[in-house]
Amino acid sequence: MHNACSEFRALRVAVLTISDTRGIDEDRSGALLWELVATSGHEPAYREIVPDDRYRIRAVLSGWIADADVQAVLTTGGTGFTERDGTPEAVRPLLDVEVEGFGEMFRRLSADEIGTSTIQSRTLAGFANRTFIACLPGSTGACRTAWEGILATQLDVRHRPCNLAELVVFGSHAGGGA
Repeated sequence: MHNACSEFRALRVAVLTISDTRGIDEDRSGALLWELVATSGHEPAYREIVPDDRYRIRAVLSGWIADADVQAVLTTGGTGFTERDGTPEAVRPLLDVEVEGFGEMFRRLSADEIGTSTIQSRTLAGFANRTFIACLPGSTGACRTAWEGILATQLDVRHRPCNLAELVVFGSHAGGGA
């Protein structure tokens, strides 16, 4: 049974951009996620950019997963099919449980915007050490779609009938959903 919560609870959220070409000044998707986290009332915790290298991605994520002050991580980039796109392969082994419906829901929402091109997104989400991790495409449009269509409500403990935030905030088993 999930705990009911009538007041907003801010989560500490880290943002990781995965890119071989972007620096902080060119990182529009990471900047957008950072802004969306802050304006929604959550607390931006860390923001980094790493190359699309599965071991460097895992190194940063492992540190955040082990940090009790980080409750959610949003990554952007590396979810396509090019030779350098390796975010799903980097992240999946770190997950204790995958939120399989996340990618399905993202692609359903994205189809309204980009049609069948949405099949090229390997977006995924899951939990590791009670830290929620969502891996989003590198485009600002995709990040906004994921935030507005899924994350804004699922990271809010007040959302009913259930949400992903309460699995972090209240310490419920990360595999126990609705």
